[in-house]
Amino acid sequence: MSPRPTRRAALAGGLAMPFVARPALAQAATLNVNSALTADDPMFRGLNAFKAGVESRTAGRVQVRLYPSSQLGPDEDVLEQARAGAGVAVLVDGGRIAPFVRDFGILGAPYLANGFPELRRITASPLFDRWAERLRAASGHQVLSFNWFQGERHLLTNRPVATPADLNGLRLRTPGAPVWLETVRAMGATPTPLPWTEVYSALQLRAIDAAEAQYPAVWGARLYEVIRHITKTAHINLITGLVGSRAWFDRQSAETRTILREEAMKGGDVGSEATIASLGEFEARLRAAGVTVSSPDVTPFREATRVVYERLNYAALRREVESVLAG
Repeated sequence: MSPRPTRRAALAGGLAMPFVARPALAQAATLNVNSALTADDPMFRGLNAFKAGVESRTAGRVQVRLYPSSQLGPDEDVLEQARAGAGVAVLVDGGRIAPFVRDFGILGAPYLANGFPELRRITASPLFDRWAERLRAASGHQVLSFNWFQGERHLLTNRPVATPADLNGLRLRTPGAPVWLETVRAMGATPTPLPWTEVYSALQLRAIDAAEAQYPAVWGARLYEVIRHITKTAHINLITGLVGSRAWFDRQSAETRTILREEAMKGGDVGSEATIASLGEFEARLRAAGVTVSSPDVTPFREATRVVYERLNYAALRREVESVLAG
């Protein structure tokens, strides 16, 4: 009778113990979020809430990194990175994505809605959902939420402004999207697109004569040092969205996709409420810094900018938006 093989002999003869593969550790996904805003802008409370909510609910499987002051580059560059499938998102207005789906541009049109509640109703509607689906197909962008209200935009000048006629001849900085350019042109100024980070130096060097922006951005960019007047036209209620990559978003699990959208909506509400609560304090700070703040009759500005809807062929779409608000 042959002797029983030893364990070493068995291994040498190919009778090794079966190998049990260990599951690979899942690698955390990273979402880099860019914003032109400074880190002390009240909107960043919403971005911080989004980061905390996503990281907590995914148990760290998704890491969110925030980049204030356009550290990842201009909004348009980040949108291009998102189209290429990168793990990036940007807090951006509708005008910047209107080149892909033109209906988004109406969100930046003059005197479209009255404040955050109406804007939120628009961007949480089935009408808006259709725009977002078309954006996914047209450009590969993914809207996480579009309820980030940054405040009313006013005129920033070095001379008093009471009517649109007072803007004649002024080179006024605005973002380069058609809806912004046409709004400034309709008010009587010469629209001059520039990145936000260049506005301070452009005003200081007189490369432009004026700008338009919301209070938190004015304060964050220290524009009170290079302007003398703020005219409260509230010509645009600035609503923005957290927009990223469809390809990156689709690579995440169904559970993670739901978390990203839910936390983006929560973060948008947090940031919007913080912004609204801060506006009075920002105005007081700006006055204390020596800026004259005036509240004109905005009727002439409303009348002057009605033409924007016709010029950009938004008249029919505006009626759809008004139907959403009336519903």
